[in-house]
This record gives sequence, C-alpha cells and structure tokens, in this order.
Amino acid sequence: MAIVSEYFFPSSDGKTLIHVNQWTPVGREIVGVVQIAHGVAEYGKRYEPFARFLCGQGFVVTANDHLGHGQSLIEGAPMVYLGEKDGWWHVVDDMEELRRRTARVFAGKPYFLFGHSMGSFLARTHLIRYPGRLSGCVLCGTGHQSAAIIAGGKLIAGREIKRLGKNAFSVKADQLAFGAYNKAFAPARTKFDWISANEANVDAYIADPLCGGDTTLGLFRDMLDGLSYITKQSNINQMDKDLPVFFIAGDQDPVGDMGKGVRKAYDCFKKAGVKDLNIKLYHGLRHEILNEKSNQYVYQDVLDWLKARA
Repeated sequence: MAIVSEYFFPSSDGKTLIHVNQWTPVGREIVGVVQIAHGVAEYGKRYEPFARFLCGQGFVVTANDHLGHGQSLIEGAPMVYLGEKDGWWHVVDDMEELRRRTARVFAGKPYFLFGHSMGSFLARTHLIRYPGRLSGCVLCGTGHQSAAIIAGGKLIAGREIKRLGKNAFSVKADQLAFGAYNKAFAPARTKFDWISANEANVDAYIADPLCGGDTTLGLFRDMLDGLSYITKQSNINQMDKDLPVFFIAGDQDPVGDMGKGVRKAYDCFKKAGVKDLNIKLYHGLRHEILNEKSNQYVYQDVLDWLKARA
C-alpha cells in the first residue's frame, strides 16, 4: 500500500512551478528514499509501477517533472524546452531542491537518486555539483559521448538556433540526436522501436500526449552542454569518492552504444577513484529496461542494491 500525493514547488528559473509525484509506504517502516529523474520527452508518473514496487519494500519514492515536461511547463514555451537560459543547470538545481525538501521530511533516512536516460545525465551533473548529499545513485540507460561528437552537435545546434530560434524544432538536429537509434532495429515498426523490445510499451509511449514530443533546439543545445560537463574527467574527479554507484542498461540500448558507452562512463568513475561501483548490462534489452517484459529482474536487482546500502 502507498499514499500517493502530488504537489508543486518553485523552480530555480524563478517563474515555473515544478510538479512532483510522491509514493509513501503505509503500515511499514520507511527504510529509505529514492528520487527519480526521468528522461527526455516523458515525465515522473511514468515510473509509477517501479515506484509502487519500491514503496512496497519500504522506500519513499519521489519524482518531479523536469522543466518543460509533464506538468512543469514553462509559460509561453513549447514542451521539451528547458528555458531561454541556463536550462540544464536550473533542472539540476530543481532536483537538488526536491532532495532538500524530501530529506527534511524523512530526516535520517538513506537517500538515493535514480536517473534514467537524460535523467542519468542530469544525475551525473548533480553528483559533480552537489557531492556528499546522497547515499547512492543508480544510473539507468546512460552513455558517454566523445568530445568530437559533442562538439559536432554543438556546431549544428548553433547553426540551427540562428536559423530557427531556440524554441523551434529542427529535423536536422533531431536526426543527429535520435535518428540513428532505430537503425539497429530495421525494419522498424515505429520511430520509437529503439526504446523497448516490448511493443505494448512502445505503443503506450506513442499514445501518451506527454511523451515523445518534438525536442526543441534549446533543449538539444542544453543537453550537449550537460554532456560536455559530465564527460570531462576533471569534473568527474570532483564527485564523492565514497558514493555507491550502480550502472544498469540494456545491451541493445543505442543511447549507451549497445553497452560500450555505459562501460566508458563506468571506467571514468573508476578512474576518479569512486570506490563502490557496480555495472550490469541486460542481454537483449533496449533503452527502457524498467518497461521491458522481463523488468522484474531489473526491479529486483535495483532493490537488492538499494537494500544492501540502506
């Protein structure tokens, strides 16, 4: 059983309200808190099945909608847009504000961060900017892009922003960012086959009006700035070396270069001296491993890892 609640708090952008979903265990001892950072073009409540599973094991689960996503929409701006300036950093600061608010309510409880996809990149940014605030972090569906790829993306994004504006959609930029993901699964049934081998999950994603929106050039550029920040070894070295980190991904996830990018990120954390590192790649699974048909194994692995550190 869980108490399900929703609320809003002011974003660090000074004008937007950030929407939060929270699941709190009923009738059992609270063993810890898990904060979820969702991916691009989705929202926090998509993680409700996973949240209820963790809640049933004594974990409070909280998940905010990032700026420009779900119910945290910026007035006068399109969806999948982080704002006119410093959007990436506002999102990370909002994540830290949610952590502070939740940690005050559940003082003394171990506090974990779970980031998926773009949320994993945001989580990695948080680990660098706010070291020493967490009991552990799970990075799901992450990757590690080269400096050359990021620089090329920034060049194209800059040109397209000059041509169309930051809050516009660019077919060229979209193809660069996401177009190649489906190639490994040709002939593709949909443009989102890469997210999951579970066709029901793909169809639900496509049917959801809060998922799969056109990624704006502004968000594309903001994400590239974030990727540039989190892939610099000098920044990674600033993380808390005692923080336990668990990398999980499908070995057919193109965001993580079919596992190779996940291992690169893991190796960078290891080089930084992070002491408690684990990695697991799931055979045959794609990007949304929490929503695959065999997700019960992923759920259990995450739970076991959390319990061992709570």
